[in-house]
Amino acid sequence: MAASAPDTKSSRTKVRDYRARLRARGLRPIQIWAPDVRAPEFRRQAHLQSAAAARSDQAHDDQAFIDSISDLRFDDGDEG
Repeated sequence: MAASAPDTKSSRTKVRDYRARLRARGLRPIQIWAPDVRAPEFRRQAHLQSAAAARSDQAHDDQAFIDSISDLRFDDGDEG
């Protein structure tokens, strides 16, 4: 049995073809920018905001709400 020839398509061509197949399936690319949770400023702000929430008059009700939605189960059995 002869060895098959190596794939000679460039990476750029492979990516272009892959994206074309996805578009043909009705999908489109999007880019999402999200906060970097590893950044020191993000961590500082998260701490300040969580401390403020904990001190609020509604802290008990807020935590009860979070607890009530934290145990959701999805139809496929996975936890939310």
